[in-house]
Formats: sequence, structure tokens, C-alpha cells
Amino acid sequence: MKSTIFSVAALAALSSAAPVKRADAPTDGDILNYALTLEHLEDTFYRDALAKYTVDDFKSAGFDEAAYNRIKMVSKDEETHVSFLTGALKAAGAKPVEACTYDFGYTDVKSFLATASILEGVGVSAYLGAAADIMSKTYLTAAGSILTVEARHSSYIRNTIGQSPFPSPFDNPLSYNEVYTLAAQFIKSCPETNAPLPVKAFPSLAASSSDAMIKTGSKVMLATKGYKVEGKVYAAFITVTGPVFADATATDGGFEVDVPEGIAGQSYVVLTSCNTAATDDTIVAGPAVLEVSA
Repeated sequence: MKSTIFSVAALAALSSAAPVKRADAPTDGDILNYALTLEHLEDTFYRDALAKYTVDDFKSAGFDEAAYNRIKMVSKDEETHVSFLTGALKAAGAKPVEACTYDFGYTDVKSFLATASILEGVGVSAYLGAAADIMSKTYLTAAGSILTVEARHSSYIRNTIGQSPFPSPFDNPLSYNEVYTLAAQFIKSCPETNAPLPVKAFPSLAASSSDAMIKTGSKVMLATKGYKVEGKVYAAFITVTGPVFADATATDGGFEVDVPEGIAGQSYVVLTSCNTAATDDTIVAGPAVLEVSA
């Protein structure tokens, strides 16, 4: 009953907060639909996996029943986020986007959980990056309440697969286009009735290293599969205080870069055309996701 009362009250508040817009920025309605796009992705991701894998599959992969049950709880949270954002958009007179068709690429329980860890981390970075553009205090509070839950999901799953649950004192914000670049790699198609979002995908970038555990000073390969980058580029590691730049050396199939100091946990790196800014105007490719050990 408590959650029902909260939902009705929250939707009433959201309906009174019509989407507003800052000059040359997405409307709050655009931002909520952007968030809903990500929540649809996560909701489908967990529902599909739980339909495919049983508790016995989790146990065979080395995880206990408690882990299976908590993933079911995470799935329920994502379903609730979808319902809440859908209701909020309808209450505000905006049309919510529908779920797309996806290909997540996992092949077993372990790769499913590894992908879950990345998706939850991206979710945290997405809400964090969008927060500054939300004009309505009501919308900002609603988005913040989802952000904190996504962060708990991320910490739990990281701990479950043997990663540090909180590897850094700060999480890293991602821009709309950076997030969409990562999400688009899982999206096969979307309903034609979905309103277009004010986002674009940069060319994808994949990170790998010969080091078993990537750390400060590790050499990382940034693969530019299927395309070639011309001219001088730099690697920019995204952090809350701004990008940390490193030289990118051209090699067969991409670029090599050394991980700079101050990078830890689930991290993001883009290729940029200059070493002073990492913006929509300067980003050439990425981000790539990499896990950096402290």
C-alpha cells in the first residue's frame, strides 16, 4: 500500500510540472524519455535472462540462490522504473517511448552478470550526466531517486562477480550521446512510433589489454573495428572533474594508450580530436568501457 500511495502522489506532482527547457538543451520530457529508453533496455535485459536461466543455472555457474533472488529483485526494480517513468510522462502530457528489440550478446550466467555490471554502471553515469540539465526540481528528485537505486544495483552486482563494490570515491558522468553510443550497441531496432530522441551515436570503441587486471600504467588497445580514424587523436578518460587526456598511438586496428593516474573502477575513454576538451564537437569515437583496478 505504501508504494501505491507514493506512486500516486509522485505522479500527481509530476503532472503539475510541465516539461520545461533550457535554451539549446533537451526538454525535461526529452530527458525522461531518454531515461525511459535506458530503463526499457535494462528491464528487458533482466526479464529475458531470468526467463532463460534458473536458480540451478546460477548455482552451476558458482553463484548461490541468494544471488539469483537478488537479481530477481533488481529486475523488479527496473520494471517499476519503467512503469513510473511511463506514468510520469503520460501525466505530464508527453508520449512515452516503447521498448526496442535488443541483442545483449551474453551466452551464460557469468557473461550475463558481467554485462549486468556494465549496464548498471552506465545507468548510474547516465542519470548523473543528465542531472544538470533537468530544470524541474520535481523531475530532478524523481531521477535522483532512481539514480541511487541504480548505484546500489551496481555495487551489489560488482561485489557478486568479484569486483570492488565501490572502487572510487566518485562516479563518472556521461553525456547523452556517450550513453546512447553504448546503448545503441545492444539495440537492433525500435518502434517507428517512438519519438526521435535528441541524441546520436558516435562510432563504437572497444578496449582490451594484455594485462589480466588493468591498472594505472597499463597499455590498453582501443579498437576501431570497421572504420579508420584519420589525423591526430587523443584519448580522454571521463571523470567527474573533467577529462584526463593521454596520448593515443596509432596501431593496426586502432590506438594504444597508457591508463593515466586517478582512473579506477568502471571507466570510460573516448578518442578526441584535441587534448583540451571532450565534447560532442571533438569526440571522434567511443566511449569504450574498461575496468581499472585501484
